[in-house]
Amino acid sequence: MSSFLKNEMRLIKNKISVFWLIVVLTFLCAYLDLPKNYSLKINLPYLHIDTFLSSPKLDIKIGPAKFQRDMEVKKGLDIQGGVHLVLEADMKDIAENERDSALESAKKVVERRVDLFGVSEPSVQTAKSEGHYRIIVDLPGIQNIDEAIALIGKTAQLDFRELPPDMEATTSANIFQFQKTDLTGADLTRASLDYSSETGEPVVALNFNSEGAEKFKEITARNVGKQVAIFLDDIPITAPKVNEPITSGDAVISGGFDVQTAKSLAIQLNAGALPAPISILEQKNIGATLGEESVNKSLQAGFIGLLLVMLFMILLYGKLGFIADLALVIYGLITLAIYKLIPITLTLPGLAGFILSVGMAVDSNILIFERMKEELRMGKPQDVAMELGFGRAWDSIKDANVATLITSFVLFNPFGWSFLNNSGMVRGFALTLAIGIGISLFTGIVVSRTFIRVFYKTKSL
Repeated sequence: MSSFLKNEMRLIKNKISVFWLIVVLTFLCAYLDLPKNYSLKINLPYLHIDTFLSSPKLDIKIGPAKFQRDMEVKKGLDIQGGVHLVLEADMKDIAENERDSALESAKKVVERRVDLFGVSEPSVQTAKSEGHYRIIVDLPGIQNIDEAIALIGKTAQLDFRELPPDMEATTSANIFQFQKTDLTGADLTRASLDYSSETGEPVVALNFNSEGAEKFKEITARNVGKQVAIFLDDIPITAPKVNEPITSGDAVISGGFDVQTAKSLAIQLNAGALPAPISILEQKNIGATLGEESVNKSLQAGFIGLLLVMLFMILLYGKLGFIADLALVIYGLITLAIYKLIPITLTLPGLAGFILSVGMAVDSNILIFERMKEELRMGKPQDVAMELGFGRAWDSIKDANVATLITSFVLFNPFGWSFLNNSGMVRGFALTLAIGIGISLFTGIVVSRTFIRVFYKTKSL
């Protein structure tokens, strides 16, 4: 067999393999895209289907790694409705160089309470402007605003607890066996990240006021060899073992921490001793009806626009346009599956980013098809024209998409730079747009090219 025939056989085998990989990926994404509850009923002369479909719940374990998703589309506050709160921390009694840390501590408390509330996809952000220190909280799906305020707005309660006197030090303890002492967050002056002078490993340093130092001395003296637990809002955050009585009012919590873990624990401890009161500056109950109406109109506009784009492609490019439309359908299936897997919280700006990325997905095909037309008009064979069309359109596709990705990066502001946007809504738009661009490159280049290689046999355009 000649080398030419060998190359042809290899190319045919490769394109068939890629085609079936695309088919498998399409059906997998379609399965992941199933709604949570859907009744499928089809009654035809020779076909009767009456079944109940449901989106899968992923629970994958590979060694120590776990991946769990309920595969529902997460809805943002503007779609699902809920509660929007703006909290302000009074920093007048806190040193200026400690205010950022105090605000971060308050944010950690709010986040923990929101988690206890069981809110799906909440948003808790800090904002600083002209001497104002604020926390912005969005709670999708919550309708009782008074209950949300009661939970989030209360003062953090930090307290130290010990085991019963008759309990042996070697006995394994649970959280229900710890008993309250009179040592609380009010007695704690400061918790900070420090480093052990002996081992150099990160530790958490505790500093008590004079009254707290005396209480802590008594507690550690009667609990040598036992655990002393620290609870925040009745939830244990650490339970170190007492090695010796501590009389100085300065203690160290060690235990193989890394820098981030020790820093996080220090923030949690400071949250319980935070002297800055938090007040409700703004509260708003956003109805789900308005969100649902807005979503329906957005989806309707997007669906009409998508149909017009698909019709335009078929009318202008015929079979090639139909292939591009198939790639566009696959683009939609992959996009929705990724939204569920990450997961992405969909907001109205996020939907706008998705709809915009649809246009970008079609734009790649138009550039490629026009280049193919030019090559065919120059007398090139169809196969050569197709490969040249894809190759020579790549520069334009790359430049357009890279420019859009740079814009998405600036809008998303992943590093939280203060001189750039920090709005959650704008970041949602940037994220869905960037994901759409990435998927459109795959469907526009890989999927469309493979389908054309497999199905398109016409000699002219």
